[in-house]
Amino acid sequence: MNQDYTGSGDPAKSLELLWRRRPQPTRGPKPGLSVEGIVEAALRIADAEGVAGMSMRRVADGLGVGAMTLYRYVPGKGELLDVMLDTVYGELPRRAVDGGWRARLDEVARQNRELYLRHPWMLQVAVSRPPLGPRVMAKYEYELAAVEGTGLTDLEMDATVALVNGYVHGAVRTAVEARQVVQRSGISDKEWWLAHVPHLDRISDARNFPLATRVGTAVGNQFDAPYDADHAFEYGLERLLDGVSALVENRSGPKR
Repeated sequence: MNQDYTGSGDPAKSLELLWRRRPQPTRGPKPGLSVEGIVEAALRIADAEGVAGMSMRRVADGLGVGAMTLYRYVPGKGELLDVMLDTVYGELPRRAVDGGWRARLDEVARQNRELYLRHPWMLQVAVSRPPLGPRVMAKYEYELAAVEGTGLTDLEMDATVALVNGYVHGAVRTAVEARQVVQRSGISDKEWWLAHVPHLDRISDARNFPLATRVGTAVGNQFDAPYDADHAFEYGLERLLDGVSALVENRSGPKR
């Protein structure tokens, strides 16, 4: 379970920060400090060590100030986390895509996947209460536009966007975990697989596990590994979009 979550700070103070309505200190030992600079420092720590390694004191140390100085700009970690997430959502390109809703929704999934892979710490933060900042709102607007005009109701549009984002979140979590295994073990998936291959004939039991043996062998031969994150993502995304397609066609007739 995620141990950090957005919306944990004071709502009024968080919104003031997100929309930059919070008055900034005019006096203090570090006049050049800003919310933007604090967020950048926090993001560097989170990208390198995860959210667990990011504390107000760590951020203050990185900026060369005392922790109490930080509180003059940001009330606490909860509000800071809201602004961090809103900030990284601003990295989404929101590219225009030729084609219909399926191409647009496919692009939404890929953009979110790229963002998670750049900032894996986002997977450690629960966002059931999203920070209602300008970049979060822009993201939501862009993603809803992907299915606007398809005949779906407003609730179905929201649920479809949530479905795609939820799929990407789960798929990327598995991909990041697989990448971390390689980094921590120092052994690639191919090396791990090839080290096991010589022993598989001795331990495999095709008579009792015919499907597992046949399918597992096919996967291993194809990817030199028991799992391929890119293939799994592509396959799952296509099947998900097939499901949305069935709903759209039910609402408005064949439409791609």
